[in-house]
Amino acid sequence: MDTLIIQVTNHNAYSLLNELEKLHLIKVLKKENTSSQKLSDKFAGKLPLDAAKKLQDHIKQSRDEWDM
Repeated sequence: MDTLIIQVTNHNAYSLLNELEKLHLIKVLKKENTSSQKLSDKFAGKLPLDAAKKLQDHIKQSRDEWDM
């Protein structure tokens, strides 16, 4: 059997998936995607300090140019 990852784009799809599971055509392995971790915590410290400083300087310069 193949395992597929799908993205549900319409809430009505959940009822269809449940019906397919009841007919033993598919098995839902993961019903919801919940992450209690904030993105800021997840990606904190991922940039080297020198790259982060350069990025912050560039953002500040860009904002200053926009305000002129």
